[in-house]
Amino acid sequence: MADPSGSTLTSRSTPADPAPDHILFLRSLLNRTLHVTTTDDRLFVGQLKCTDRDRNVILALTHEYRQPSATAIREAAALAAARGEPAQGNVKVDMTKRFLGLVVVPGEHITKVEVEERVGVEEGTGS
Repeated sequence: MADPSGSTLTSRSTPADPAPDHILFLRSLLNRTLHVTTTDDRLFVGQLKCTDRDRNVILALTHEYRQPSATAIREAAALAAARGEPAQGNVKVDMTKRFLGLVVVPGEHITKVEVEERVGVEEGTGS
C-alpha cells in the first residue's frame, strides 16, 4: 500500500520476515503461569495475557500473596512458645492469599518475573 508521499508501507512482520527473537519469546509465555514480584514484596501468580512496551503485565486467574504482618508473626511465636517448641528465633507463618482475577501489574513496580515450570508434562503432547 502506498502513502500520499509515494513510499510503500509494509507490515513489520510477514511470513517471509519472521518475528524477532524477543517477540517469539514473549509469545511463548502467553497463557503460561507467571510469578510476578513487586516492589512492595507482593507476589502475583497468574496466567500471562498481555504486556506492553512499558513492561506492564496483565495476568488472568491471579492470586495475590502477601508477607505476614508483624502481628501475625508475634502471634505465631507466642503459640509456638505455648506449645513448648524450642525457641530458635524462627517460626513458620504462611503468606496471606487472596484471589483477584484479572489484574494489571504496572511495569515500574515489577522487580522479578518467574515462569512456573510444568512438572511431568512434556511440551507439545497436551498431557
